[in-house]
Amino acid sequence: MVEGRLKHLVTLVLVLLLAGASYFAGFLHGHRNVVFEEKLKPKIVSTELAKPAEVDFSLFWNVWNRIQEQYVGNVDPQKAVYGAISGLVGSLKDPFSLFLTPEDSKKFLDDLRGQFQGIGAELALKNEKIVVVAPLDGSPSARAGLKPNDQIIKIDGQDVGILTFGEVITKIRGPKGTTVKLTVLREGAAEPLEFIIKREVITIESVKLEIKDNIAHLKIIQFGDDTTVQAQKAAEQIIAQDVKGVVLDMRNNPGGFLNSAIDVASLFLEDGKLVVSEEAKGSERKEFKTTLTPRLKDKKLVVLVNGGSASGSEIVAGALRDHNRAKLVGEKTFGKGSVQSLEDLPGGSSLRITIAKWLTPSGKQINGEGISPDIEVKFTEDDVKNGKDPQMEKAKEILLQ
Repeated sequence: MVEGRLKHLVTLVLVLLLAGASYFAGFLHGHRNVVFEEKLKPKIVSTELAKPAEVDFSLFWNVWNRIQEQYVGNVDPQKAVYGAISGLVGSLKDPFSLFLTPEDSKKFLDDLRGQFQGIGAELALKNEKIVVVAPLDGSPSARAGLKPNDQIIKIDGQDVGILTFGEVITKIRGPKGTTVKLTVLREGAAEPLEFIIKREVITIESVKLEIKDNIAHLKIIQFGDDTTVQAQKAAEQIIAQDVKGVVLDMRNNPGGFLNSAIDVASLFLEDGKLVVSEEAKGSERKEFKTTLTPRLKDKKLVVLVNGGSASGSEIVAGALRDHNRAKLVGEKTFGKGSVQSLEDLPGGSSLRITIAKWLTPSGKQINGEGISPDIEVKFTEDDVKNGKDPQMEKAKEILLQ
């Protein structure tokens, strides 16, 4: 899963090389592109060096110099650079490509390692709107009632329209014990809904197993660092108890590491089966096949999905259905079918950028479309209030047939 410091993720890996600032400044000075004013303050005087042929890149330096010379307030050059890079990545209009400052980069990696402070909800940009991908199982956001595809329009009364995606994440996060008020739009609701959510330390065990009535309920909450090991341990317990069937529950699973998703699928498929293909720009498709001993390949299987099942969970669901290994029960998935890459950049920042689309073994592209279940079963507000889970009930019915 790790090659050097490179981590290949589903929501995630890029190789970006930046020259050191001191070298760059020296190079520019030597070529008379920068002069040093009083107190060694640098000023760009030539904007022609290595500019893209198709754009007037001098405009950037023009604005940079005007800000430095005319803006009445204090200017933090580092924040200005971060802002410029964020704007560059944002111009792609890709909801899953993002420049991360050192602080945001640390928070992002903490999430995948399974512990952080906040409300426990995966967010994304969808059609230029901030939406909930999934509230994590058992998290403050789930207990408060947030649902997949809820659109966040205000945070503590502030309109999110003036915030970057990174700023939204920062405002929602915070120390345990503090609260945040979210105003959301929900399909079918006549008025915006408000949720006051108390932040907690969120510790995520990515795999949960419950065996009851001779059926194993294997819940994959996200595909994190620990998922492969925990899933293998769960598989051994399932084999030891010789259950009649397995319910693989990936509802509200927002994804995570690609390798972990492939490992989970491998437990249920024959050796050598294709799990997912990547289609990158200007290159041949890259195939990812099963990786682990298929300990559960002979167990009867039903997969639960819903609108919060995204990315890695869609890869697993798509592979198991395409190989006629399982029926999908529940609701249509989120539709996040692209591959991101992540690598550390100088100074602790990082860049996450979409590098490929992924395809199910049959060649179906899921990005923006999602996966429709074989058997659609709704999970309503009344079901929640009455303590019912019709999707789970349907899965058990199928396994006991």
